[in-house]
Amino acid sequence: MPEAYLVPPAVATIHADPSLPRTFMGFPRAAGRPGIRNLVVIIPVVAGAHLVAQRIAARVPGTVALPYLDDGVSGREDEVMTDKVLIGAAASPNVGAALLVNLASDGRDGRIAEAALRRNPGRPIETLSIESAGGSLRAIAAGTARAHALVDLVANATRAEFPVSELILAAECGGSDATSGLASNPTVGVCADILVDLGGTVCFSETTEMMGAEHILARRARDPEVARRIIEIVANVEKAANAVGASVAGGNPTPGNMAGGLTTIEEKSLGCILKGGTRPVQGVLDFADQITGRGLWLMDTPGHDAVSVSAKAAGGSHLNVFTTGRGSPLGNAIQPVLKVCANAATVARMLDNFDFTAEAIVAGRATTEALGRDLYRLVVETCSGRLVAAEVIGHNEFAIHHIGILD
Repeated sequence: MPEAYLVPPAVATIHADPSLPRTFMGFPRAAGRPGIRNLVVIIPVVAGAHLVAQRIAARVPGTVALPYLDDGVSGREDEVMTDKVLIGAAASPNVGAALLVNLASDGRDGRIAEAALRRNPGRPIETLSIESAGGSLRAIAAGTARAHALVDLVANATRAEFPVSELILAAECGGSDATSGLASNPTVGVCADILVDLGGTVCFSETTEMMGAEHILARRARDPEVARRIIEIVANVEKAANAVGASVAGGNPTPGNMAGGLTTIEEKSLGCILKGGTRPVQGVLDFADQITGRGLWLMDTPGHDAVSVSAKAAGGSHLNVFTTGRGSPLGNAIQPVLKVCANAATVARMLDNFDFTAEAIVAGRATTEALGRDLYRLVVETCSGRLVAAEVIGHNEFAIHHIGILD
C-alpha cells in the first residue's frame, strides 16, 4: 500500500472547497441549537418504569422509548450521574417533546423535566407517575393519551436552513480492526476537520482507547491545562483498573481486535484517535457534560460503545459517526448513528448495517481526503433528514454509565 494512504493528508485549506455544503436543513428550537430529528421520546426514569414506557411507545406511532433497562443506582453519586444523562436525553436538540415516566410519586421526574427545560426551554415535556396513575395499566392508558398529544404538537414542525456551524458531530469506533486505523478513522478525521474549519463542533471519547496516544493529543491541546487534563483522565483509568487488580492493557486489544490484526493497545489507540482529525483540542468534558463550545472536544467515557455513544448524545451531539472493522449494528434512541467500514469482508457480511465504505483506501483506489469529503457530504445529508441504516432497522440502544458501588 502506498505510504501516502497510511497518513491523513494535510487539510488546512480543505474548507475552501466551494462544493462542500455550508448549510443543512434542521428543526428550529425555541432556544439552543436546531435539531436534525424531531423525536417524541418516552423516557423511563427508573427501571421499574421501563415496561410502561415501552408499551406507550408501541401504541403511539411517532414516538421512541429510551431502552433504560438497568437502575444500577447504589448511592447518591450514581443517582446524580443517571439524572444527568436523562436530563441530557430530554434536552437533546433532536428531541421535539418528551414524556418522563416514573414509578413513584417522589418528584424525580419533575426535577429532571425542570432541569431539561432550563437547558433547552420551550419544548413540551410531560411527566407521569405509575403510582399516581393507579398502576401500570392505567399509566399506559394515560401515557398513551399524553404521547398522542405530544406527537400532534410536533407534527407540523418544518425544517429550515441553518449553517453547519450549528452542528455537533460525535465520533466513535467499535469492533476495531487494522482497517479502522488505516482507513475508516482517518476518513472520519478529514470529515471532522472540515466541520471544525466551518465553525462546527466535534467530540470523541472512549478514554481507554486514548491510552498510549495521550501524549499526541496533549501536544494538540489548546493550552497547558487542557493538556494536563488529557494526561490525567487516561492515568485515572489505569489507576481505577489497578485498584481492582487489573490493567487496561490486560483487556486491550480485545480478542476481536486481535483477530482483526491489532497487536497492542498503543497500536489500537493510535488508530482510534485519528477519527478526531488534526485540529486543536479545545477541552476535556466529563461524562455526559453538555457540549457547548466550538471546535474539537474530548469526553471522558468508558470504551463500551453503547455507553460512550449515549454519553455524547446526552451531551447534545446531533449525529454519531461510528467506525467499525469487525462490524456493529449499534444505534441510539436520540441520534442517528452513521456506520463507516473499510473491511470489504465485513461489509459483504453485514451490508444492511453500513452507510459508508472506505474499502477503496485499503485497495489503493482512493485517498482519505477524497473519501473524507464524501463522508462530510453524507453527514450533512443525514442532518437534513436522510435516514441511516440503524434508524431504518430500528436500533434504538441507550446505556448509562454506573459509577457507584453496587449492592
